[in-house]
Amino acid sequence: MGNKNISMAVIRRLPKYYRYLGELLDNDVQRISSKELSEIIGFTASQIRQDLNNFGGFGQQGYGYNVEALHKEIGKILGLDRPYNAVLIGVGNLGQAITNYSGFRNSGFEIKALFDANPRMIGLKIRELEILDSDIIEDYIKEHEIDIAIVCIPKNGAQELINRIVGAGIKGIWNFAPIDPEVPKGIIVENVNLTESLFTLSYLMKENNELKK
Repeated sequence: MGNKNISMAVIRRLPKYYRYLGELLDNDVQRISSKELSEIIGFTASQIRQDLNNFGGFGQQGYGYNVEALHKEIGKILGLDRPYNAVLIGVGNLGQAITNYSGFRNSGFEIKALFDANPRMIGLKIRELEILDSDIIEDYIKEHEIDIAIVCIPKNGAQELINRIVGAGIKGIWNFAPIDPEVPKGIIVENVNLTESLFTLSYLMKENNELKK
């Protein structure tokens, strides 16, 4: 689509629109106004209109939005109109939880293989996927046209592993390792730091308590 000037704040709101519109579809809601959508999502009606206008005119004055059409278009904007093949590296508690979550496959993201460096894990199965030795990960990525790597390993060795998978052709990394990895231009990394998220919650709770005093 080539929308190079869209802010990350807008982009990070799109998945929420997509999720709520999907729930409306499940409830057989066919159309909705920006005001009604604002009451559900929590953004202002003006914010919703501004966000969506970045990508074209989806609504009609006096009619609102066609829920199914808007859901489909936002899916296209998010790149969800195509499937993605993924591998997961690091099958500890977090890696196992991600593997067991069925919502990824339902959204078009399929984990094709699991990898771990622990010899005791290799050969075990989770959801019919055998855990493979991370030593062979480069060959697997090259042979199976893998788009995304989900990295769930500790800090030590994470950058080295990321260098290896980038060299093997990975273009997108969903990174749960507690580092901000260095990658070449053109490689997309989405860092998910659970501790930082928890610290944000702690801050907001503190601020909320102070406002009540």
